[in-house]
Amino acid sequence: MALILVIEDNELNRDLLVRRLERRGHSVHWAADGEQGVRLVHEVHPDVVLMDMSLPRLDGYAATRQLRSDPATADLPVIALTAHAMTGDRERCLAAGCTDYDTKPVDLNRLLVKINALLRSPL
Repeated sequence: MALILVIEDNELNRDLLVRRLERRGHSVHWAADGEQGVRLVHEVHPDVVLMDMSLPRLDGYAATRQLRSDPATADLPVIALTAHAMTGDRERCLAAGCTDYDTKPVDLNRLLVKINALLRSPL
């Protein structure tokens, strides 16, 4: 199973996602804002990051760009999680450096397929 970092400021969304991932056997850490998330990436070395794009202090776009600019985390899989599902939102997330994109509310089975695909593929 994977070590997953969930970066999500909404406590209800975060707790639900963390519990559901842990029930599937994953080890999960979480952060409530982008700054804390970037710091935690360097501390826990996750296999994949689930990044809310609308975060306080440092939004998901800026946090992902920081991760991409650091050679130690440049290849870390980052899946954008956002309630924004309008035309261009997916492209904006990918342009910021996200590896993949998914919408909220989270469809756990669809998200797990994406996580598993990223963990099996060479980046």
